[in-house]
Amino acid sequence: MFRVSVQNVNKNYYIYAKPHDRFLQALFRKPMHTVFEVLKDISFEVGLGQSLGIIGDNGAGKSTLLKLLAGTVQPTNGNIEVNGRVAALLELGAGFHPEFTGRQNIYLNASLLGISDQEIQKREGEIIAFAELDEFIDRPVKTYSSGMYVRLAFSIATMVDPDILIIDEALSVGDISFQLKCIEKMNLFRSQGKTMIFCSHSMYHVQELCEKAIWIDHGKIRYMGSSLEAVSRYEDYSKAKKVQSEALSESTPIESNSANDCNIINVQLEDKAGNPIDTIIPNQDVILRMDVEILKDGLMPRFGFGFLMPDETPLYASMTHHDQIECGPYSAGDTITVRLRLKEFPVRSGTYRIVGGIAENSGLLWYEYKIIGPIKIETNKGLGLIACEHEWKIILT
Repeated sequence: MFRVSVQNVNKNYYIYAKPHDRFLQALFRKPMHTVFEVLKDISFEVGLGQSLGIIGDNGAGKSTLLKLLAGTVQPTNGNIEVNGRVAALLELGAGFHPEFTGRQNIYLNASLLGISDQEIQKREGEIIAFAELDEFIDRPVKTYSSGMYVRLAFSIATMVDPDILIIDEALSVGDISFQLKCIEKMNLFRSQGKTMIFCSHSMYHVQELCEKAIWIDHGKIRYMGSSLEAVSRYEDYSKAKKVQSEALSESTPIESNSANDCNIINVQLEDKAGNPIDTIIPNQDVILRMDVEILKDGLMPRFGFGFLMPDETPLYASMTHHDQIECGPYSAGDTITVRLRLKEFPVRSGTYRIVGGIAENSGLLWYEYKIIGPIKIETNKGLGLIACEHEWKIILT
């Protein structure tokens, strides 16, 4: 059984150049608007007890999708089925009457969720205590700060015992102590087997709180699957916005600067057994290999390898002369195999390219270099670029 089922949903808005164009359209039956497609053919399902993350750039359509799920707006076409009581924490102040006090808004929101006054009376004290608004609860919410707004909204949404909790950036406002309370509440909600749909720009929180995630790009689902993979792909996309898409789609050989001196036959990535691979498992040994043909007698080259991030930033680089490794002299016709072993490769996630190169004796000028990719890092749960081998010690003193 699914808590939420979304099938072929589209959401369009009509944009009028002038306010009176709407009236003229109704009067003359002539279109006076342009159509803005916010969401295009969205389909997914969320099961009982599942947590779904929604990620994407600003303006991608995430908040509109949450409003559709909460029922505050209707789709242009398509079908949305929601089974169970829904509590939604959308944009700041949504669902609050600014002239009402915090206490009055508790009852207003509860009635919108179909909760009786008798039932909410039993939870009123708990809601106020969680929101930490004791001295402000009987003041109009128009006098509240943004943090107070969110505290009250989150408290109401989680205390009314919903089957489905929809949250839009709840953790982006409020102090650290309240954010910790939110995380604890959301983890409790998950442990109770409830369904949660969480939209956030915090990729770490999406990974930690959600099993699955949807990446929305310009109103369409770009990827849907595990939250780890969705976050990894979205982070790659964000880093590579200025890089042409074909740069990561195939191996990219570069013309030799000095074709008469040497030639790179092959660059590849290997596991520790010497097998070619295109995916790296964090904290395991990998080998960078380059096969080189020498075309000139007496050549004393410098060999180097590096990892390039999607925006062309070097993630890692190493050259033989940096490590005082003597190479050559070699004779024309020699074939050289160069291997660099990286022990316990620590990078946690992402997609990269590998560059293998040959420099002349000073190491300042390149004979030739070749780039291969994409090289995928098997996503490792956590925060940051690297996942170091580590050991904890907790000592009570």
